[in-house]
Amino acid sequence: MTIQWFPGHMAKAKREVGEKLKLVDFVIELVDARAPESSQNPMLRQMLQDKPRLVVLMKKDLADPKITDQWMEFFKRQGSPAIALNAQDKKDIQSLIQQAKEMAQHKMEKLKAKGVRPRPARAMILGIPNVGKSTLINRLANKKIAKTGDRPGVTTSQQWIKVKKDFELLDTPGILWPKFEDEEVGYRLASIGTIKDQILPTEDVAAYILDYMKNFYPELLEQRFGFSGFNDMIEAFEKIGQKRGCLESGGRINYEKTADVIIQDLRGGKIGRISLEVPQDI
Repeated sequence: MTIQWFPGHMAKAKREVGEKLKLVDFVIELVDARAPESSQNPMLRQMLQDKPRLVVLMKKDLADPKITDQWMEFFKRQGSPAIALNAQDKKDIQSLIQQAKEMAQHKMEKLKAKGVRPRPARAMILGIPNVGKSTLINRLANKKIAKTGDRPGVTTSQQWIKVKKDFELLDTPGILWPKFEDEEVGYRLASIGTIKDQILPTEDVAAYILDYMKNFYPELLEQRFGFSGFNDMIEAFEKIGQKRGCLESGGRINYEKTADVIIQDLRGGKIGRISLEVPQDI
């Protein structure tokens, strides 16, 4: 199955990113800590080429901390510095600012040697939709500049944002790639909410989450839903639907409502800290 989703504003944003890359000293690429590889855009990686890149693993408070540490080491081996971040944590924000200043230091020294007047370091901030980009920008700027939302595609234009006197950020809309050839990538992104809910059937996404938990997080399945294993998906949906009151007239289980409960529990961290992929899968 090939999943296609490439709205017109994303095609425009891709062109603009290519044009503006020469204006920045380095790139800050945001990924979701629960699926760092799947939430990277391979199309952007091709565009960046030799431009220095800082990888920020967003929403670390929702991801499995042991797996996040493995991903940090993975990116380091690839030659890209990485930092895991909770946008609500002031210490994490300060760590990111410090890391960004260090990223730009070499470029600033080169400009100074050429006699160029000092200026703030310039970075482009990139990421796929709903990865937490607008929330992070508002935290960095310490005021509400970028629109935020719990759905993909809130940011639709580029803007420069000053971060104190340290550096300037060029915000860009979230950009997905034209199609997902790997079905599992699509399900991971649908599970964490980075593609629109209409792209994949809600019940299929919920079934993917339950199956993954059964295999890798049975203890969290037990804690949240009261069972750690199941023989078939209908049985699992009925147990959860009954427990959470997802019922229709006559006491029948509403499977769509049950699926929504499962998905929202994952996205909101109510199930627990879960990572949907590990570096060994790459």
